[in-house]
Amino acid sequence: MEAPTREQEVLDTVEQTYGFVPNLLKEMAGTSPAVAQVYLDANAAIAEASLTGAEQQAVILAVSAHNDCHYCTAAHATVGKMEGLAEDDIQAILDGDLPGDERLSRLVQATRRTLNKRGWLEADDLAELEAQGIDRAQVYEIVALIGIKTISNYVNHINKTEIDPQFQ
Repeated sequence: MEAPTREQEVLDTVEQTYGFVPNLLKEMAGTSPAVAQVYLDANAAIAEASLTGAEQQAVILAVSAHNDCHYCTAAHATVGKMEGLAEDDIQAILDGDLPGDERLSRLVQATRRTLNKRGWLEADDLAELEAQGIDRAQVYEIVALIGIKTISNYVNHINKTEIDPQFQ
């Protein structure tokens, strides 16, 4: 019996984790299994962060909307609902507005500030975020989520990835 290829190993892991293989991960694994593995490992690591699943999804939606990634906005609107985000909050983020939930609103604002300043947050930015209950660890988690989503957003832009039926 032939040993599975690295691509197949990644696809098997994705299938076991998500119950199906999203088109994004088919593209990543089929083109560069190493990139797919980086993406999967980063997502697994950030799941252990202090931001809750719903908070992470709000950040991810803000990043994906900023990067105009239709695939990721669709996928994470679905995942966001599963994590407990209200549909109104999801739509507000996608529309460039702020969610009604105060904590999510602060996180989305922090994400947009970090994106717009390309990470060049000054001491006054950090002090303001701290006063809003977003500590430096959570700022770094936002930075990590920006990095992770930029990988998938850009791959989707290059590939013009078709949105899976599960996300429509």
